[in-house]
Amino acid sequence: MNVVLFEPEIPPNTGSVARLCAATRSPLHLIEPLGFEIDDKHLKRAGLDYWPHVDLQVHGSWQEFTARHRQARLRFFSKKAAKSYTSAHFGEDDFLVFGPETRGLPESLLRANESHSYLIPMMSPAVRSLNLANAVSIVLYEGLRQLGKV
Repeated sequence: MNVVLFEPEIPPNTGSVARLCAATRSPLHLIEPLGFEIDDKHLKRAGLDYWPHVDLQVHGSWQEFTARHRQARLRFFSKKAAKSYTSAHFGEDDFLVFGPETRGLPESLLRANESHSYLIPMMSPAVRSLNLANAVSIVLYEGLRQLGKV
C-alpha cells in the first residue's frame, strides 16, 4: 500500500509518517508544495534514522502525481467524507491520500472522488481532527490487516 500526503505542512507529522512507512515497507508520496524543506531538521528528527529505509517519492503537483500513476486506485481520507474507513475494501496497491493538517483535502477533489472517500469517526464533537500521523496509522494498519499482513 502507498501513503500519499497532499501538500503536508508540519515537518514532525511527515517525519512520523515516514517512520511508519519504513516500518510497514509502504512507499511514501509527498505532493508539493510542502510546508517545509525536505531537509528540515524537525522532519529528520521525527523520522529518526529511518529515512534511508523509506521509499520516498516527491511529486511537483497533484497533476504530476496523477499523470505518473494513471492506473492507481486512490482512496481519500477526510473528516468531510460520509463513509467510515472501516467500510473500505483495501487492495495491495492502493494509494491512501491524506490532506494537509490545517485545511484537509480540497472539496473539489473529495466531490470528484466521493465513492472512494472515507472518514475516521470521532466520538467527541469537541475534537476538530486527528493528528495526521495518527490518521495515517489507523488507516494503513486497517488496510494491512485486511490484506493479512499483520
